[in-house]
Amino acid sequence: MNQFDVIVVGGGHAGCEAAAASARLGAKTALVTYQAVKIGVMSCNPAIGGLGKGHLVREIDALDGLMGRAADQGGIQFRVLNRRKGPAVRAPRTQADRKLYRQAIQTLIYEQNNLFIVEDEAIDLIIENGNIAGIILTKGGAVKTGSVVLATGTFLRGVIYIGDKVWPAGRMGESPAQKLAKRLAYYQVKNGRFKTGTPPRLDGKTIDWHGLDWQKPDSEPMPFSFLTEKIKQPQIDCAITRTNTETHRIIRDNLHRSAMYSGMIQGIGPRYCPAIEDKIVKFGDRDGHQIFLEPEGLHDNTIYPNGISTSLPEDVQNVLIRSIEGLQHATILQLGYAIEYDFVDPRQLERSLELRSIPGLFLAGQINGTTGYEEAAAQGLIAGLNAARKAGNLLPVFVQRTQAYIGVMIDDLVLRGVTEPYRMFTSRSEFRLSLRADNADQRLTPFGIKLGFIGRERETAFLQQNEMLQQARKFAESVSLTPNEATVYGFEINQDGVRRTAYDLLSYSGINGARLAKIWPEFRKFNARTMEALEIEAQYAVYIQRQKKEIAILERDEGLLISNDVRFNDIPGLSNELKDKLLQRPPRTIAEAQKIDGMTPAALFLIMTHSRRFNHSQETIA
Repeated sequence: MNQFDVIVVGGGHAGCEAAAASARLGAKTALVTYQAVKIGVMSCNPAIGGLGKGHLVREIDALDGLMGRAADQGGIQFRVLNRRKGPAVRAPRTQADRKLYRQAIQTLIYEQNNLFIVEDEAIDLIIENGNIAGIILTKGGAVKTGSVVLATGTFLRGVIYIGDKVWPAGRMGESPAQKLAKRLAYYQVKNGRFKTGTPPRLDGKTIDWHGLDWQKPDSEPMPFSFLTEKIKQPQIDCAITRTNTETHRIIRDNLHRSAMYSGMIQGIGPRYCPAIEDKIVKFGDRDGHQIFLEPEGLHDNTIYPNGISTSLPEDVQNVLIRSIEGLQHATILQLGYAIEYDFVDPRQLERSLELRSIPGLFLAGQINGTTGYEEAAAQGLIAGLNAARKAGNLLPVFVQRTQAYIGVMIDDLVLRGVTEPYRMFTSRSEFRLSLRADNADQRLTPFGIKLGFIGRERETAFLQQNEMLQQARKFAESVSLTPNEATVYGFEINQDGVRRTAYDLLSYSGINGARLAKIWPEFRKFNARTMEALEIEAQYAVYIQRQKKEIAILERDEGLLISNDVRFNDIPGLSNELKDKLLQRPPRTIAEAQKIDGMTPAALFLIMTHSRRFNHSQETIA
């Protein structure tokens, strides 16, 4: 085959979601990767989810993506983080069996209609009249297409470092993408260098597990996917150990031999997942740092020591590992390493993740300056969706920051750019009370159904569940108690003479569906998922109403388009600093302009007034 609607380059988390999303929308899609057997490989930590990241996975699943379903099939230690806190900051996470997760992703990919796997290397882009028209493959030559998604991860000019040993690689044992990186530079795509790293892998048979602390899974695993009824994999414990003063001395004595501190690496690393060398330098007052000893599979003796990513040389890695409790006789199966790679300044992208300078070329994942499987997968889904729409001559669609963490992330990337690898946190959203992990389906699945982007199985299950939730809400609002009646049932509420509906009562601490079912047995006909959703919704109802007003204002401003004819340099009254920022990344809407650092109400008024000269009736985005 030498022609496709969409070509996706890269078989990692971003590439898999992009290819599946494109094919799901009906586009004939090619997934180009070096080796098909490596599709869905977890390059670093064998885990999915976490704070902020778990929210992204639920949103990917709500849009019928792959990651949640694969995590449910491969997860071997499910935990809900922040369980004692409010639902807005609770987050699902699972330790995964690398083999099972990869198999699950590959099964989903191979079962997807319209999706074809091409084992080859993309080395150039075909551009005609300024637009993407195809790619050049090493073995397959020229392949025509309407859209291309680059999801190259750490492969663009990737370089691995272990002490003073340096060699080109996309990840351990795999070649980097050198030619493609050069072609992007040729087309004057602005880039930078980031770095990330991974810890040494250990042989679990050589670890002394006695005396270590243990972290257990939840007694009732909570799935990521709306379609998963029950987690079937056995659940395991993980052990915890710590670095100590001797470990820290070894690292300090050998900092000059670390690629990070010898000056060899110029790229900036992730602030929230630092190497052990960074931890010792920046937090030298601590007497130890936790290390989670995470098995990489149910039938795999490989242990991932989460917390000691390093680029120190081999002899130092051996000594520092053996200075840690439980690891005195541990054997290293694979050395830890740092990897430096190119990323593209994401301010060059539209919110559809299309590169402005090369229409039809979409970017997703670490190439956009993010870090983490979940961030990559979420971008891949949006890039694949819009690439398919572009190929079909349809307008792009955007996920707003008021709708989802996916929208928050893309908004942050394309408007603010990155100075370090971007990681999702719940604190990045102004609307986190609305954007909870538990209501991702309510927020996004209707959006996906409208786009024709949701499979029949999910659509049917969602509509049935949504109908049940509406029935439960309607019933809860139809029955009520006086304060005196509530007291009889043991509910502590103000004796103010005001009747409370069952829906109102659910907002009180200690009152749940089980207690209300003793008064109104009709609640028992609703399943556990429905009642939990109703309880959380009622708890947040007052706050959500307030937040809706703020969301309405932002969505109004998102709909006010700035004319493409506006010349920011010609607007009198704007400071030179603001003009520079506006020219660097021209905003498409008033909401985008508002987010520019240093933007004032007066400057915003000038932009709006100037824009109206070219566009007398302000357009809105549907």
